[in-house]
Amino acid sequence: QVQLVESGGGLVQAGGSLRLSCAASGSMCTFNSMGWYRQAPGKERELVARITRSGSTNYPDSLKGRFTISRDNAKNTVYLQMNSLKPEDTGVYYCNYQCYGSGRNYWGQGTQVTVSS
Repeated sequence: QVQLVESGGGLVQAGGSLRLSCAASGSMCTFNSMGWYRQAPGKERELVARITRSGSTNYPDSLKGRFTISRDNAKNTVYLQMNSLKPEDTGVYYCNYQCYGSGRNYWGQGTQVTVSS
């Protein structure tokens, strides 16, 4: 089992920045990718950013240039730097860990991000 612990959420004014962290631990399968997803009230969970074992990253076009995902392999931790935040970025942000081979997914408990206008 992979345990994911997220931190860094909170309340910020529009235009501000936040950095989320997600630390993976436990009986870890080989890492295939880690990522961040978010879910706003009444909406489906959507991909925010993802980083693969090769180090490649991908983002939805709407978030490119504002959000940056990175990973510290030694700490098994992934970060999400969010800049120029907008009220529509408000939601619960979930960390995801995907296993290599099986494709099994693990999820964190979520961290709330609220951007006030």
